[in-house]
Amino acid sequence: MPNRPLFYFIKQADNKYVYIACGIFGDTKRPSFLRPIADFHNLRRFYRFLTELQLHILLISFKITVYSYIVAGIKSGTKIGINPNKISRFIFTKKDGKTMKKKKEKGNNKGLSRYLVSVLLFLLFEAVAITLWLIKDNLFYLLNFSYIGTCLALGTALFTAEKRYARHFVQLAVGSYMLLYLGIISRENMQIEGFWYYLFLGVFEAATIHYAVAKIFGPLLFGRGWCGYACWTAMVLDFLPYKQPRKPRKEKLGILRYVMFALSLALVSGLFLFKVANLEKIMFWLFLAGNALYYISGIALAFIFKDNRAFCKYLCPITVFLKPMSYFSLLRVHCDESKCVHCGKCLKVCPMNVEVNKDSRKRKNGTECILCYECTKNCPTKALH
Repeated sequence: MPNRPLFYFIKQADNKYVYIACGIFGDTKRPSFLRPIADFHNLRRFYRFLTELQLHILLISFKITVYSYIVAGIKSGTKIGINPNKISRFIFTKKDGKTMKKKKEKGNNKGLSRYLVSVLLFLLFEAVAITLWLIKDNLFYLLNFSYIGTCLALGTALFTAEKRYARHFVQLAVGSYMLLYLGIISRENMQIEGFWYYLFLGVFEAATIHYAVAKIFGPLLFGRGWCGYACWTAMVLDFLPYKQPRKPRKEKLGILRYVMFALSLALVSGLFLFKVANLEKIMFWLFLAGNALYYISGIALAFIFKDNRAFCKYLCPITVFLKPMSYFSLLRVHCDESKCVHCGKCLKVCPMNVEVNKDSRKRKNGTECILCYECTKNCPTKALH
């Protein structure tokens, strides 16, 4: 496979040019994944530049959020005044000048604490990025996981700011990147067949790293957040017209995803047992064919069952990895049952038919939650959080 540069970063420092180029190339001995070609003098400077760029993106997002609140306040007839001498005091007044409400906050701690999850998520992915970069000696992992972490952090920050497009933004940013760049341009099979392929080769890269972070160990922290925010199949399905299921869930059809899981394992196992040649090329075509099958069946099932997420409930083989770990997820929707009035609104809007009006981990379809938080938006008593 010919070398194809990913990007170039050229900078003049001390009359010398710093040159970085990430390329993709393969050899016949073992598959390779985005091995970098790097020649530069000070990697710390470059990494500091990258980190500062990410922080600037988050800061811009925060400023946009603040400005939107000010505009919304003005449109609703409320002025927001800030005493420059006392940053901790915010005074809200009506147009007639009468004081409506005064609220003290020490250095805006309460407001900024809303974005704690976004910051922690960014730091988590940054830690993964740096660790893999150092262990694998491959700059791509630093860029890859830093990009994904930044998108997720920005998306959760937008979600905290109650932006309707927040989740779709993350889905498009991460999903299209993995589908188009990693899958089609880089010719890497990031589906479950790619995971079996690299696993049987004994290589910890590409799909094996992706599955370890997002689908095997990651769900211990963020449950099935992959399904709600990064899956490139669901990225398309979520734009279909049946956001809220209009028919009861067909529990017995859930066994089909275990059949799909077994078939994918059998397919890749057969390729290795019969020592089929040109496996890399075959895996790329399997990636294209698999995605076409997923999209066609996903759209068909959505219209048959009038449910955008029917594919996720009945056919997706990835859930075999996700469900057991999601049971122990640190991040999950909680229900204060003392506040719940059992109006049923949360059950109606949940795309995965989760029994969210129960706080127990054993609640019905509890491991199916994709953390879309539609239930929390519609809860009239704020019992869900």
